[in-house]
Amino acid sequence: MPADVHVVIHVPMHVVATAGHVDHGKSTLVRTLTGMEPDRWAEERRRGMTIDLGFAWTRLASEATIAFVDVPGHERFVATMLAGVGPVPAALLVVAADEGWMPQSAEHVDALSALGVRHGLLVITRSDLMDPALALDDARRHLAPTPLADVPAVAVSAVTGAGTDALRTALEGLVAGLPDPDPGADVRLWIDRAFTIRGAGTVVTGTLGAGRLRVDDELELRTGTGTRRVTVRGLQCLGVAVDEARGVARVAVNLRGTPRESVRRGDVLLTPGAWLGTDLLDVRLHGVRTDAPAPDPRGLPAELTLHVGAAAVPARVRPLGTDTARLRLRHPVPLRIGDRALLRDPGRRVVAAGLTALDVRPPALRRRGAAARRSAALTALPAVADAAGELARRGLARRAELLAMGVAADDVDAVAAVRAAGWLVDPARATASADALADAVATHDAADPLDPGLPVEAARRAAGLPDARLVEAVLLRAAPAQAAPGNSTLRLRHGRVVRDAEPALPAAVRTAMDALRHQLERDPFVAPEADRLAALGLGPRQIASLVRAGELMRIADGVVLLPGADERAVQVLAGLPEEFTISTARQALGTSRRVAVPLLELLARAGRTTRTPDGRHRVK
Repeated sequence: MPADVHVVIHVPMHVVATAGHVDHGKSTLVRTLTGMEPDRWAEERRRGMTIDLGFAWTRLASEATIAFVDVPGHERFVATMLAGVGPVPAALLVVAADEGWMPQSAEHVDALSALGVRHGLLVITRSDLMDPALALDDARRHLAPTPLADVPAVAVSAVTGAGTDALRTALEGLVAGLPDPDPGADVRLWIDRAFTIRGAGTVVTGTLGAGRLRVDDELELRTGTGTRRVTVRGLQCLGVAVDEARGVARVAVNLRGTPRESVRRGDVLLTPGAWLGTDLLDVRLHGVRTDAPAPDPRGLPAELTLHVGAAAVPARVRPLGTDTARLRLRHPVPLRIGDRALLRDPGRRVVAAGLTALDVRPPALRRRGAAARRSAALTALPAVADAAGELARRGLARRAELLAMGVAADDVDAVAAVRAAGWLVDPARATASADALADAVATHDAADPLDPGLPVEAARRAAGLPDARLVEAVLLRAAPAQAAPGNSTLRLRHGRVVRDAEPALPAAVRTAMDALRHQLERDPFVAPEADRLAALGLGPRQIASLVRAGELMRIADGVVLLPGADERAVQVLAGLPEEFTISTARQALGTSRRVAVPLLELLARAGRTTRTPDGRHRVK
């Protein structure tokens, strides 16, 4: 990959794959259109048969560039063909005039239909050998029950050049009708080739369907054995070194510090943190023909191969309903809701079904009847990810996970939800969590009124929330409902979820407090000694409950007075000389040093008094 010239590709580019039976002239057609040789290997040129993916490109009269992915047509190389067409939005279906429709013509069309390819051209080649009308009519008959039924058709001859201009005109119309890719989309580049260039290192190629790649970008390389971070050392687009490439484009990516043996076809380069790798997904099956029902998964082999992008992954099929199934993949694959893929039976060499991903984070099916209930839920599930639906089904989800599932960012940010710490909670789930929390607090307070409320971590568990920071958000959401007559509002205070209305103190504690209050009203600064508190039955837990209830004021460990004692002390001390000692304060307050010292420290912390350089005190 030469690095002396760097540009940013802005010219419109489109990528089209060939499809069709072996030896029907796909490579010859690409060679005629581009002047380039798509067969890269000497063995391919010697045998006159494509056995691997080939690539070539040309510029049309409209200045749009079109790149071709030339795929093999032999039945032994269908997996390679699928790797080429998987990420591509359009196809040239090639049928030879002198042979007509053939078995691989059918399997290739089945694959394109299953993958949801709707754009293409039907090209009848070798029209100099036989009247193309017969082959065209035959192809139209086979295409009638497929999504490619109405694609334009052109007859050409590579020998005479007849029809080449018409084909270029048809290609102009084809690319003009292709959807515009999103340049801001997350990158998912399926790797269809990996090789080494001396002096550059490992290079991978693929079709960039959307988004953009830049030199020095950091990406995730996801393989069948795990994920690692890689850096883009260099980029090429159609043989030209570039600083940036935007989808749709054929790109070659030079990866810094990545051994060649660690990359293979079917691996994928991803925007870091933007994709979910899933080895379990629920899908809706599609027939490959529009005139046939979706295949019943109960009639499919238990083991098939999932083809998505350039990847081929063994999959175990668990039927759920008449057209829905759960797939267990051999290794995780980056998929989103709405992705199209296909299941192929490699033993019988047939496309078994097309599919649409409905859920890439499906729930476990453990209880009796769970599969049937899941089937009913999937029947009503759309093939488009929407924030409200996903959140209602899941109850809660991380914002990043919803985006990675394929939900649009604007939709996620606009959906009604309780939000905290990157989590979104469905309003109904938030209400249920708040109700569970209210029940848990009430149960706890009834059992232990001396220690009301729940620590936030215990509250999180009681509410069934994944993050303690969601507790307060859920309480704020539920506050209006809880504020109804007869209800007490929960709130987070000092690390505990408590009720505004404190639970009633036990009668014995209330009686002891009445006696203590009578004593402290008579001598407000004479804190009761430990033996007096013990005689009243007030241990540490009872004292703590009285402090929380506002019945007592804790001055220091083992020193409690009535609430407001600090204000009364300031009033007494204000009558002393401007500067006074602890001894003077003790005498004025009529208390002991055990109380006077911590009381003055408390007043100093509150800014009510200050200490002079010589250790005396002064009321501010």
